[in-house]
Amino acid sequence: FKAFIWGVSNFYPDAHAMTKLPDIAQKLWETVLMSIAATTLAAVFATVLALLGSRTTRINVFFSIVARGIASIFRNIPLVAWAMILMLAFSQSLLTGYLALFFGSLGFLTRAFMETMDEASMHAVEALQATGASYPAIVLQAVLPSSLPQMISWLLFMIDTNIRDATLVGLLTGTGIGFSFDLYYKNFQFHDASLVVILLVATVIVVEAVSNYIRRIII
Repeated sequence: FKAFIWGVSNFYPDAHAMTKLPDIAQKLWETVLMSIAATTLAAVFATVLALLGSRTTRINVFFSIVARGIASIFRNIPLVAWAMILMLAFSQSLLTGYLALFFGSLGFLTRAFMETMDEASMHAVEALQATGASYPAIVLQAVLPSSLPQMISWLLFMIDTNIRDATLVGLLTGTGIGFSFDLYYKNFQFHDASLVVILLVATVIVVEAVSNYIRRIII
């Protein structure tokens, strides 16, 4: 109980902590941008793998098995494990954090996109096949138009999740807002650390609200 009281009494940004606001805001912005960039690029590769792996759009069984295998492997490796593995090659750097978020997102989005394409209406696909339409035409005119709203929804969900997870990745890779919190905490600058937490929570709430609003519009 005493520990709880002590924590609450120190969990507020004082005047000295507010002087760190520009630096903390910059680190937070870097974390948000890194999360968005990693997730967006992962979505591009996930779309290709999903097209190869989906029962609706697969070219052949071999490519489908390979795509599903990649999705399964990448999806089942925790984000923290990705960060630790990549640190062996790239040490503590922004690239390590970026790649960890990328690989973690790739597995999840590939699986999500694949299941979305599997649920696409087969009537439009069969109609185009009956007219002799090419594979690209079937994908662009039948599968993607019906799947795109749900795919965007998954993308927004992943961006929201990655902004949260990027803090933990930053603790390991020494980058972004996670590193700022770790630095302040280890130097017993608890008021500064509390400012990091408050800004991070506020950012997550705003991003989640925007994502939910966009999802309501497109679905």
